[in-house]
Amino acid sequence: MIKNIEPVLLQLSATLHQLSDTEYNASSSLLNNSSIGAHTRHIIELFQCLLNGYTTGTVNYDNRKRDKKIEVERLYAAELLTAIVDEIGKPNKSLVLLGLFSAEDADELIINTNFSREVLYNLEHTIHHMALIRIGIKEVCTIILPDDFGVAPSTIQYKKTCVQ
Repeated sequence: MIKNIEPVLLQLSATLHQLSDTEYNASSSLLNNSSIGAHTRHIIELFQCLLNGYTTGTVNYDNRKRDKKIEVERLYAAELLTAIVDEIGKPNKSLVLLGLFSAEDADELIINTNFSREVLYNLEHTIHHMALIRIGIKEVCTIILPDDFGVAPSTIQYKKTCVQ
């Protein structure tokens, strides 16, 4: 599974190196006035929550730091993505997931999970946000993205079968 995450995170990191600071921080009307930086921060912070949770045995994505530096400093964000790649190859183990999964209900749910399942969740989550980042990039700059940027592996495989 780690071999699947590394190229995705490094692709995002490489993309950040192609953007200017202005482009990284630009508000996108297509992203509800969010920025590429905000989506990148969100990706990084969920991975950080998971890695911290690996140590404590409890993951709570709701209690992430929301570090503005990640959102506004693209090279710092790129460094953090590389650090995640270096750290994510941990052995599987049981974890507890805590979270508020309803805006109406303030009760925190407790769910048994494991590290591998959460890594997979974060990979899917990252690809989803990279699809949004792709939209933001098209609005704020002209860099060329790889065809598979922000595309789910199952979609890539499906498109390959359609071509044959």
